[in-house]
Amino acid sequence: MSEERQKIIFVCSDAVGETADAVARATARQFATEQVKIKRYGNIKQEDEIKAIIAEAGQTGGFIAYTLVQPELRETMREETIRLGVRAVDVMGPMMQAFIDTFNDSPKYKPGLLHEMDENYYRKIEAIEFAVKYDDGKDVRGLLQAQVVLIGVSRTSKTPLSIYLAHKGIKTANYPLTIEVKPPQELFASSSRLIVGLTMQPERLLKIRSERLKALGLPSQANYASMERIERELQFAADIMERLNCPVIDVSEKAIEETAGLIIELLVP
Repeated sequence: MSEERQKIIFVCSDAVGETADAVARATARQFATEQVKIKRYGNIKQEDEIKAIIAEAGQTGGFIAYTLVQPELRETMREETIRLGVRAVDVMGPMMQAFIDTFNDSPKYKPGLLHEMDENYYRKIEAIEFAVKYDDGKDVRGLLQAQVVLIGVSRTSKTPLSIYLAHKGIKTANYPLTIEVKPPQELFASSSRLIVGLTMQPERLLKIRSERLKALGLPSQANYASMERIERELQFAADIMERLNCPVIDVSEKAIEETAGLIIELLVP
């Protein structure tokens, strides 16, 4: 596919550009097309860099999403895009202006504040390391140290959800429930942690497991992906969750972000 036929969004920032990139990708997902290309330019320091990106956007027929906090760079972006007729979206500007107007405050005009190595940053790194160490029940001691413990049968998104919560600074461990293995006593010990059960509709789980076997080059007729086995596992897991009296979330049609949002709400007293 030629670049001229692609829909191109140019992401520009005087920091790393993650904010504008995330907004651009979230927007692109709302449209029924796979021809969107995100071109990201970070750590922009000079006005000439802005002008070159705008010229490229004009030549390819794309538009620009930007997060620039330096006033001179923002002004260059505004003037040049108007001059060349290139559409540009100021991702952060309206929010900053609303803050100024509402709270009568002035911004620091310092790029990359989102990623400063403050207390929140170190807490996130610690939580990520914790999630990796105590993933998939590798060390059951983590079940006692975690803020959140996720339980469920295989392929109910325990690991990706643990990592996502870790990026929010939440220490998360997860434990797989299998018929052949008795859950450890650490799972039932008294603690201030939040235990959350993850479940899924049998048909959906069957499809996911079958695809997993296919990706591994294994026969789809394996017991792991049989409906009988799946129903037995789900019932076994449901009995454990009932015994724990923990909240249960059906993740069949939920994105990781949506499930994480529900868990974070449960954490708030």
